[in-house]
Amino acid sequence: MKHIAVVGTGYVGLVTGTCFADLGNKVICIDIDERKIEVLRSGGVPIYEPGLQEVIQRNVAAGRLSFTTSYAEGLRDAEFVFIAVGTPSGVDGEADLQYVRMAAESIAQTMDHPLIIINKSTVPVGTGDWVADIIRKHQPTPIEFAVVSCPEFLREGSALADFMAPDRVVLGSLDREAAEKVAQLHLPLRAPIMVTDLRTAEMIKYASNAFLATRISFINEIANICEKLGADVKEVAAGMGYDKRIGRAFLDAGVGFGGSCFPKDVKALEYMGLLHGAHPALLRAVMEINRDQRRQVLHKLRELLGSLRGRKIGLLGLAFKPNTDDMRDAPSVEIAHMLLREGATVIGYDPVAHETARRTIPELPLAKNPYDLAEGCDALVLVTEWNEFKHLDLARIRSLMKTPVFIDGRNVYDPETMREAGFLYRGMGRGYHVAEGQ
Repeated sequence: MKHIAVVGTGYVGLVTGTCFADLGNKVICIDIDERKIEVLRSGGVPIYEPGLQEVIQRNVAAGRLSFTTSYAEGLRDAEFVFIAVGTPSGVDGEADLQYVRMAAESIAQTMDHPLIIINKSTVPVGTGDWVADIIRKHQPTPIEFAVVSCPEFLREGSALADFMAPDRVVLGSLDREAAEKVAQLHLPLRAPIMVTDLRTAEMIKYASNAFLATRISFINEIANICEKLGADVKEVAAGMGYDKRIGRAFLDAGVGFGGSCFPKDVKALEYMGLLHGAHPALLRAVMEINRDQRRQVLHKLRELLGSLRGRKIGLLGLAFKPNTDDMRDAPSVEIAHMLLREGATVIGYDPVAHETARRTIPELPLAKNPYDLAEGCDALVLVTEWNEFKHLDLARIRSLMKTPVFIDGRNVYDPETMREAGFLYRGMGRGYHVAEGQ
């Protein structure tokens, strides 16, 4: 059993701490947010992640997992300290490292024995060296430590499975012995472990997310061309995916990506490139295409309804993806604001993200269910592909709507089925039906 401290109880920190506890380690999670810690101590979870609450409760009951606001308590017996705090986008797209700085300073001022400090947060290339400098500068008396980069590759909605069965574990450090000790922590996962230097490990994370975002923007650009030429992007993506050099993952056209990772990481990588004299034109295009996809919704609604002023539009799904309540940079937020600026009345529904929506878009009324949402609507826009939306009673939805316009922002439905159900249907890149005048 190893003693581990995790600084931060957001998606990454809470999942990391919980999973290490479930592997048999003694873990204490530290957060300066007293409200979060109180929720966790009382058996609740401040975020929505399928299965997480049950695993937390199991490990708390077993005495392997606990929570504190005190660095002194958290670091008392720790051998490893994971920094898993937020790194949001700054004004120019750069990663804001204020929380990483605060964590590093607090660790330095509190530690009283040697530690291995592990950056789990997504941080710019060079942050590991910077964290080491901060710790050396703020230690009251010099104590030996090592810094290791261990970037996370968790997907919200499947974070537990991603942690327990990763494609790989990436470790970076200038201290090989420290890296090997962190590797030992991950051996129970039975995953390939790659050990490299700090900066390369940090870059692997950014390059991975930027590549996945690029695939999404690529298929969205193809979808827009398909729509003009009368091709069906779903079939195009399927045909591409059979090629082993390409694969099928992340080739689903829609209203674009959102969340806390892809947008900020692409912007941060672009910023790093510009700062050091590179010309990241592709990364700029990735973000521009993603923004354009959200505007496609307005173009389709105007095409079918004319002016949107006074029209009632329902948004099916508000979270940036299924199985999460996260609305950070969610397409629904920008779409709602654009529709409101057009003079439309907008209402939303999400199976999980209602409380988040109340904080994020307080002016947006919320429906109790999809049928309540459809009542009197001139159009519905499917924004998030929750499973429950794949099994709606389409005849009932159609009967409740004032005008049967349906914009399928995730290509969940078959165009022919929607036409037969009486809808004026538009998907993303389903051009054949547009070419037919449907």
